[in-house]
Amino acid sequence: MASSATRFRDASLRPSRRSGPSRGSSTSSPDVTPEQARVSLGSDLQLGSLTVPTPVVLAPMAGITNAAYRRLCAEQGAGLYVSEMITSRGLVEGDQTTRNMLVFDDAETIRSVQLYGTDPRYVGKAVEILCAEYGVRHVDLNFGCPVPKVTRKGGGGALPWKRGLLAEILEHAVAAAGPFDVPVTMKTRKGLDDDHLTYLDAGRIAQESGCAAIALHGRTVAQSYSGRADWDAITALVDHVDIPVLGNGDIWEADDAVRMVEQTGAAGVVVGRGCLGRPWLFRDLADAFAGRRTQVLPRLGEVSTMMRRHAELLSEHMGEERGCKEFRKHVSWYLKGFAAGGTLRHSLALVDSLAALDRLLDALDPDEPYPTSALGAPRGRQGSPRSRVVLPEGWLDDTDGTGHAVREDVSEVTGG
Repeated sequence: MASSATRFRDASLRPSRRSGPSRGSSTSSPDVTPEQARVSLGSDLQLGSLTVPTPVVLAPMAGITNAAYRRLCAEQGAGLYVSEMITSRGLVEGDQTTRNMLVFDDAETIRSVQLYGTDPRYVGKAVEILCAEYGVRHVDLNFGCPVPKVTRKGGGGALPWKRGLLAEILEHAVAAAGPFDVPVTMKTRKGLDDDHLTYLDAGRIAQESGCAAIALHGRTVAQSYSGRADWDAITALVDHVDIPVLGNGDIWEADDAVRMVEQTGAAGVVVGRGCLGRPWLFRDLADAFAGRRTQVLPRLGEVSTMMRRHAELLSEHMGEERGCKEFRKHVSWYLKGFAAGGTLRHSLALVDSLAALDRLLDALDPDEPYPTSALGAPRGRQGSPRSRVVLPEGWLDDTDGTGHAVREDVSEVTGG
């Protein structure tokens, strides 16, 4: 399958410092106007001094956005490709599993990592390690994970309820990244549920702490991945802060991304589940933001070529046996809507070598057209909304939390 060349601009990185009056209850920047925080089609995404030629960010997804998948997506078009989430405590304490996740492809000119943490000191030290030892040039902080094992400890999407603690964490991260000129961003959700919204306060705090941008998933923690994303909340956040806002939620096609930016005024988009089994979505996104509103649907032969490339990259990074096993989870996403029989699908989901994969892919009909029924449809996990969000005892009693960091687990590896 033809792919566009990956383009990155060489730029030094320095998060903007902002102070003074602003719209709503946020603070403004002397060098960034509200109009500059908005984007028009064809605009770059500016994160501090880091320029991303296409305003598209690959969302971190556990077990998905490893070095091989980031390379595969980057081969399709320019953007910012963020690693799987790692924990600050795991990194600081030298956990080998955490360290093993910090693998980058040789073609990654901008190393971007998402970090999870609930203790300001751990987060600050982890950011320093990422910048000093791993050459990371962008750090994103996760405050959006809806998984109960995370929220019950006050992490992920639960943490922004504690405004003071959120500020402490962001301030430590920005201070640690400052000497390396690395921008810090954060990702969050609307809030715990519709009765406990936090996103406007989180945006204000992110701006006051010196974050370069904030990404908003237009769902609450209680919704998880169910229902529809609330793009009106993204609009409200854009109107509330002066730093760039990135929109996330229900971007299944390039047209969705364009519509989100036009509708909300977001500076860019964060794409997660929409690219599962469709890394060429980043080609469509690059074209769309460049004003080329075209969409070429790949035939099954082109999809099989992409599948082979994916497995090849996984094998290069992990070894052939493990790489092929990692590839198995992607088969159903790649073949979604195609007529490939159950026996063949089953065999592909058990593949253990590239040679075996080649034999199975040869059995696919290369001329089968792309199933239009799969366009615009949700991909990946959805689930049902939760009746309540699992939180630490007494979590809702106050909204500050300053000085009361919750001890995090070493091995939390999810996203939001």
